[in-house]
Amino acid sequence: MRNIPIAVPCIGQEEVEAVREVLMSGWLTQGPRVKAFERAFAVRHRVEHALATTSCTTALHLALASLGIGPGDEVVVPAFTWIATANVVTHLGATPVFADVCRDTYNIDAAQLSGLITPRTKAVIVVHLFGLCADMEAVRKAVPPGIPIIEDAACAAGASYHGVPAGALGTIGCFSFHPRKSITCGEGGMLTTNDAAIAARAEILRNHGASIPEEVRHAGLRPWEMPDFDVAGYNYRMTDMQAAVGLVQLGRLDGFIAERQKLAALYDKLLAQIEWIRPPKVPTGYGHAWQAYVTLIDKDKSPLDQNSVLARLAEKGIGGRAGTHAVTRLGAYRGRSNAIQGGFPVADELDAWTMALPLHNKMTESDVEYVVEVLKGL
Repeated sequence: MRNIPIAVPCIGQEEVEAVREVLMSGWLTQGPRVKAFERAFAVRHRVEHALATTSCTTALHLALASLGIGPGDEVVVPAFTWIATANVVTHLGATPVFADVCRDTYNIDAAQLSGLITPRTKAVIVVHLFGLCADMEAVRKAVPPGIPIIEDAACAAGASYHGVPAGALGTIGCFSFHPRKSITCGEGGMLTTNDAAIAARAEILRNHGASIPEEVRHAGLRPWEMPDFDVAGYNYRMTDMQAAVGLVQLGRLDGFIAERQKLAALYDKLLAQIEWIRPPKVPTGYGHAWQAYVTLIDKDKSPLDQNSVLARLAEKGIGGRAGTHAVTRLGAYRGRSNAIQGGFPVADELDAWTMALPLHNKMTESDVEYVVEVLKGL
């Protein structure tokens, strides 16, 4: 039977050799390769500062902590996203305030923001879901000056909005290098910003709160002297092994996106023959990164419900998934803050009826054709 996973990391000999060089160098933790990865990522995404972290989740947590967000504060987040977007708010003692999303793009509905922002609102998190940027112009118009906008760009390395890269569209951007993302180093993340003060605070907090990074101290004239610790920070440092892989992957990012774009275009063409599946929509001026190809099942026309469709795909060796979840329906948040039942009709629909089809850089056009033929036969 054919086997087409939902995602497969595209790792080759160049990544293997890059890791080998780091292992032989003797410097394994955050060091010169991390610094090189940060510089290259900043250049690619047209930002002044990029700081590597252990994951996008820790990058988001670091972003909020760098802004001083804590108990009593509110942060607006989309209702349809991975749970980490809300969790980082909760971990700092702040309150996530949920906004519904747009049915066409799956991203935050900017029209709702004015009704959710209060004197306690200290940030708005927008998610560039599945690699498509949120409508940042509409978001900026809706968010009062002085309230930071954080981009959860976990899926959006290489994405753009009217020519501006993800990560350079808000106050802070946060990226993921998980194996389901377009580029990967296993686990890992990146925080981007054009604000030097935020970058400086984030760098200190990332390394336990140390006043001087270890790689700087070790390269100095008195490496034996311990740094000062004026704040209680975190250990969110990336290893040089991960960064070595990330550097190679970053060099392949644009090629990866181009390959995925061709596969997505073929999906679009072939799925037009199935009336109960709506392909993802890409507005004019948006550069989709195609981390995932997420469709919407028409509940009134579909022969089966979401889970039944996914189960039938699995029987044929196809690794489909739900798009993501409505955080407001999860036990950790159900009934909390403004997460009231029925308050997020679009997020609820997407939770129940989105379907991610396989999309990765080891797929062939024949694989896409097979997936669509199976869907036609349901």
